[in-house]
Amino acid sequence: GPLFKLLEALFELVVPLVVAKIIDVGIKQNDSNVIVVYSIVLICLGIVGLISAITAQYFAAKAAIGFATKIRSAVFEKFQAFSYSTIDKLGKSKMVTTITNDINQIQTGVNLTLRLLLRSPFIVFGAMIMAFTVDTKAALVFVVTIPLLSVVVFGIMLVTMPLYKKVQSNLDSVLLTTRENLTGARVIRAFNKEEDVIATFKRDNDILYTSAWKSQFLSGMMMPIMQFVGNLGYVGEVILGGYLAMKGTIQVGDIQSFIQYVRSFTMPIQQVAQVANMLQSTAAASERVFEFLEEKEEDQTVENPVCIDKLEGSVSFDHVHFGYNPDHTIINDFSVDVKPGQKVAIVGPTGAGKTTMIKLLMRFYDVGSGSIKVDGHDVRDFNRDDLRKMFGMVLQDTWLFKGSIEDNIRYGRLDATHEEVVEAAKAARAHRFIKTLPGGYQMELNEEASNVSQGQKQLLTIARAMLADPKILILDEATSSVDTRTEIQIQKAMDQLMKGRTSFVIAHRLSTIRDADVILV
Repeated sequence: GPLFKLLEALFELVVPLVVAKIIDVGIKQNDSNVIVVYSIVLICLGIVGLISAITAQYFAAKAAIGFATKIRSAVFEKFQAFSYSTIDKLGKSKMVTTITNDINQIQTGVNLTLRLLLRSPFIVFGAMIMAFTVDTKAALVFVVTIPLLSVVVFGIMLVTMPLYKKVQSNLDSVLLTTRENLTGARVIRAFNKEEDVIATFKRDNDILYTSAWKSQFLSGMMMPIMQFVGNLGYVGEVILGGYLAMKGTIQVGDIQSFIQYVRSFTMPIQQVAQVANMLQSTAAASERVFEFLEEKEEDQTVENPVCIDKLEGSVSFDHVHFGYNPDHTIINDFSVDVKPGQKVAIVGPTGAGKTTMIKLLMRFYDVGSGSIKVDGHDVRDFNRDDLRKMFGMVLQDTWLFKGSIEDNIRYGRLDATHEEVVEAAKAARAHRFIKTLPGGYQMELNEEASNVSQGQKQLLTIARAMLADPKILILDEATSSVDTRTEIQIQKAMDQLMKGRTSFVIAHRLSTIRDADVILV
């Protein structure tokens, strides 16, 4: 890429010299042969320059898209390695903005940089050197032009850079409001809150408008000021060149080449000025992306990890203290011992910490003090993926992805056969309703899985957990979204699934907990 940009610049810098020869030798001496020869040279230079420009653009486009693709993958992988506390701190909306808007901005910026900025130094310094080679006195106009252009460019960029960061932050607010209102569309309509959400969006959008127009206006000023300075350079070159030509120091063709070199010198800087707002947005986006990449990751592995193959599934909480905020403890000195195969029912009012206990058990968060042990081993002595292989989860908040029903069930164990998927669905009492759907197991769920009912979604997540065949089961209000008759069926399936397995069941209904071995209140 840089090689072809260098070639493109070289051909552009040679053209004024050839034109000068046509004027001074061909036209002034009335030599048609010289005009023809140099015209052919000009055409050849133009063709080679065009080929170089196209080739350079090919490499620039590939490099920009390749770079953005790698950054996008790195950000997504980083997201998978984040702890829950980091996700809470950053906010999901900011993550979505980073992986979409910010990285697209970087891709555009890299493409512009490779197309313009890579070529600009060759042209700018080349034009200056060529001008001084032709005539030192006439080239003095560059000495005046350079400081003026530098002051304009860097002065405006210093003012606008903080504004672009503010624009990006305000854009986050607009995207967050949009995302919340799209996901909560039914609730908004049910409570007649359309006018309220429109007012909130208008407020955020107006704040974005204020910061955006200021940054765009200041960046837009750069181009006309640059053109003015460039025109001063033209005028200066014509006056100085005309004076030197009258004295016989330089020829008319040299004046023409100087005007071309002034143009070659100022044009790249004007182009950079023209896209300065884009480049500053890219700089702001890059800063946000690399801040994201520097965030602390969740430790995935430990030295000498515990092997999970022969573990039986006993669990003990030993004087556990925990708070999402270190200053506010919500679990105080909690201890319990659970033997392998026992069923533990966890009951209590909303917000008492039932789900928090489960998050600690699976190491979504680490305890503040005390310890949680599985078969006598601290959960912090397991590799995280090994620890989580031991657990099967069915949550109150069902999560299904866009894809077939079979793929969603197979998510529990990716190497499962179709027959094993069907067996798990039958055990979860999901097989019957799946067969009534168009396409059966191959029916595609949409993005929010809203083309099946809430109860059916719950059955599919239960089938997924059954297929995973874990040592320890976690059921967080797993039957809350199904009717009483289906609940009885699921309960039978759950009883079968829980045989010989340690299980933690968060529940409010007496029917779910009356046969538990341990009840935690």
